[in-house]
Amino acid sequence: MCGNEALAEAAIIAGCRFYAGYPITPQNEIPAYMSKRMPEAGGVFIQSESELAAINMVFGSSLTGTRAMTSSSSPGISLKQEGISYLAACELPAIIVNIMRGGPGLGNIGPSQSDYFQAVKGGGHGDYHQIVIAPASVQEIADLTMLSFDLADKYRTPVMILGDGILGQMMEPVEFKAETKPEIKKDWILDGCKGRKPRIIKSLILSDGELEKFNLKLQKKYNQIKDIEQRCEVLYGDDSEITLVAYGTPSRICRSVVEKLRKKGKSIGMIRPITLWPFPERAFKELAKNVKSFLVVEMSCGQMIEDVKLAIDCARPVHFYGRTGGEIPGEDEIIKEIEHING
Repeated sequence: MCGNEALAEAAIIAGCRFYAGYPITPQNEIPAYMSKRMPEAGGVFIQSESELAAINMVFGSSLTGTRAMTSSSSPGISLKQEGISYLAACELPAIIVNIMRGGPGLGNIGPSQSDYFQAVKGGGHGDYHQIVIAPASVQEIADLTMLSFDLADKYRTPVMILGDGILGQMMEPVEFKAETKPEIKKDWILDGCKGRKPRIIKSLILSDGELEKFNLKLQKKYNQIKDIEQRCEVLYGDDSEITLVAYGTPSRICRSVVEKLRKKGKSIGMIRPITLWPFPERAFKELAKNVKSFLVVEMSCGQMIEDVKLAIDCARPVHFYGRTGGEIPGEDEIIKEIEHING
């Protein structure tokens, strides 16, 4: 299956029963697939009149306890930011999929990673975070989509799945490995209050000092997520002088570079963040004890560099190589950059 369709099927297997979205390349396979499969699964598919409408429909669906998802690509995700902030403020679980394209503005339909800042730094207004997960294969898209729904319910928070045009369009074998898990009790949903006390979910908090108390409560939850949910993959972490840092599509290219140079006796390794927020700081700190330098490879002008430097407390040099505007870094380009770093 292609990545977009595998994501959609995995969402349905995970229990997603509400989807609202609006067409934009390169994620159109998701709403197309959902339009066929959601009615078959007993769910609801809506092609909304806009991206703003889609995120607010997801907000309403989540209030009822339904597992809900929306998807879009870069400029469409920008339009959803206010709604994502409302989801975070009301502590509502929801899945937002961004299959990134080139930017800024309308840009082009080529693959890109230039929405990193928007995804991991909040994107919308206020003191909030969303969990951000970055798959690197079609199989991982399926697995991490199922995980995303569980994390969203566990922490009552929006979760963003961050991919790019290549991952969304490429086809690979995929196996859907659904696990039967105990259902998380949702004692906060709005389902009519006959026979019980009313429940109120809102983000407007006007009483003196109450909003600060609420924000500190959110931060406590975010710190718990940081402690528990850091995920990454490390290759040759014990004996690497230079460690490549990449996620998504560039990590596949970097993996090939590492294996090629390893065969030539070069001490090269790689770390692939799987959660971009929370960033896998512990793994980076451990690597920094032995690694001489890091090389961040991105399909952007360099956005993940800041998080790498912060994770290692600037204890090692952090270099960058990237392509932007829908262009993809090649193996030879990365090898040349490694040779440049080596002097």
